[in-house]
Amino acid sequence: MASPTSTPVFSSGSLKIIPLGGLHEIGKNTCIFEYEDEIVILDAGLAFPTDGMHGVNIVLPDVTYLRENREKIKGMIVTHGHEDHIGGIAFHLKQFDIPVIYGPRLAMALLQGKLEEAAVADRTELRSVRPREMVRIGKYFLVEYIRNTHSIADSFTVAITTPVGVVIHTGDFKIDHTPVDGEFFDFQRLAEYGEKGVHCLLSDSTNAEIPGFTPSESSVYPNLERVFAQAQGRILVTTFASSVHRLNIILDIAQKQGRLVSVVGRSMLNVIAHARTLGYIKCEDRLFVPLNAISGIPNDKLLILTTGSQGEPLSALTRIAEGAHRQINIKQGDTVVFSANPIPGNTIAVVNTIDKLMMQGANVIYGREKGIHVSGHGCQEDQKLMLALTRPKFFVPVHGEHRMLVQHQKTAQSMGIPAENMVLIDNGFVVELTKESIRIAGKVQAGIEPVDASRSGVVKDETMKERRQLAEEGIVTMAVAVGTDGKLLARPEIHLKGVVNSVNQAALQEQLTQTIETVLSERWTEFARTFDSETKEVDWEGLKVQVERSIQRVLRREIASNPLLVLLVQIPDEEPATKLTGRRRPRSTARVAS
Repeated sequence: MASPTSTPVFSSGSLKIIPLGGLHEIGKNTCIFEYEDEIVILDAGLAFPTDGMHGVNIVLPDVTYLRENREKIKGMIVTHGHEDHIGGIAFHLKQFDIPVIYGPRLAMALLQGKLEEAAVADRTELRSVRPREMVRIGKYFLVEYIRNTHSIADSFTVAITTPVGVVIHTGDFKIDHTPVDGEFFDFQRLAEYGEKGVHCLLSDSTNAEIPGFTPSESSVYPNLERVFAQAQGRILVTTFASSVHRLNIILDIAQKQGRLVSVVGRSMLNVIAHARTLGYIKCEDRLFVPLNAISGIPNDKLLILTTGSQGEPLSALTRIAEGAHRQINIKQGDTVVFSANPIPGNTIAVVNTIDKLMMQGANVIYGREKGIHVSGHGCQEDQKLMLALTRPKFFVPVHGEHRMLVQHQKTAQSMGIPAENMVLIDNGFVVELTKESIRIAGKVQAGIEPVDASRSGVVKDETMKERRQLAEEGIVTMAVAVGTDGKLLARPEIHLKGVVNSVNQAALQEQLTQTIETVLSERWTEFARTFDSETKEVDWEGLKVQVERSIQRVLRREIASNPLLVLLVQIPDEEPATKLTGRRRPRSTARVAS
């Protein structure tokens, strides 16, 4: 993969395609299409934090480029309603307006609630689209929505007509010939575009390493039906909250087998409500029972549908597994069904949840061989069919980790696309597309913006570093009182939290006290100057930095680690107390009355 220049250099009359998320990773899919003075955004998703992101709830792409070019934004295209495609929109709208957002009915219904909750619904206009509907965005972009099949209802591929030619973005897709909702993939419309000429195809690469076709969602039905029929007691089922087709299957089987359903988890309740309103889930109201009424229902007549298929720490199933849920405890004879496979990075969390459920006596059904889950993404043969139908001149694999992108590129080459007509890119790379060529023209700022569990703001790199340091090596707090004569006013106080320490606490405190006294006696004149009998200037900040460095050296030597140091230097009452947490700051001076 060629390294782009840091400063993009564009040819006039070219289309720029700039992914900000979804490349070399799973999640936070976000892509920019830019022509002259207009930008259209395709999707804006989120991802979930890795184990080292302490206190982080969600991860967003770095959208600095969009903030800096907000006046160019003409609208957004949403392909479907999964969180990794719409979950970031409400956060972005707090930073810049998006004049209009077009998308499927289900995605727009889910998004409306998110925007109202975040109090940003007035920052955009939501417009629902139907299959084969065309929408114009700005002067340069004409977008047609083409029905595809995926793990969520109302999912689309989009054909974007631009001044350089037609660009097709598949969105997430698989080839499902027997879709649960009866909404078939619109192969005819794709083929019509292929016949006329598709300039460039951007295609989902998630399952590019897997041979064959992805099985139909309908193939899950008999396997789940058999598992449910064999269960003697309560059934707890977990799957992705947004997998509308799977939810439809589960609810249909429950109704056939005479089980009432209680839904646990806010996101699942929300999706089911919207999907029923729009007709994507069809079941009677009497099928559902509130959670506070389940104690009166026989065990063999109850199914609990819950979030937590990925072992998320705050999800309902994780709390049930830990015995921390207020209303549900595992009983001997319960059957727990995982109708989902772990997303890369979540395997350990899922396995831990399964272990805890088993320890409490549950019969846990999980694993690919059980046939109770199928992917929503196409495998190699699905991807070949997409390439065959669209017959693109240029090709860009998207949505996947690096090895997936590489394999998808090999698949495209086997279908007759020359290697020089393809580019392999990462987030932030600028793909420049002209009528005759494709190339990597540069790179814009890209990366991640972790959002705190409070969802109140982005967690900066320095904060994340401190959290990792706290988690890995603990914290040392010290309070040091220094007079304007450079003498200690009291014995320093030291507290160690989470620090593995073989040194005697009293001996360590004595060493640190001596270290501070040495700094004050040897370096005080560097930081204090007397102007007359009544005025003295002390560089408290500089003194603090020097004391801190000396303490850190002692800690590294004596306890062989580097804990976070919080140093509080207390100065005479005439001056405000100051605090520093291990970060260097510019020197400042404070005048202190003697």
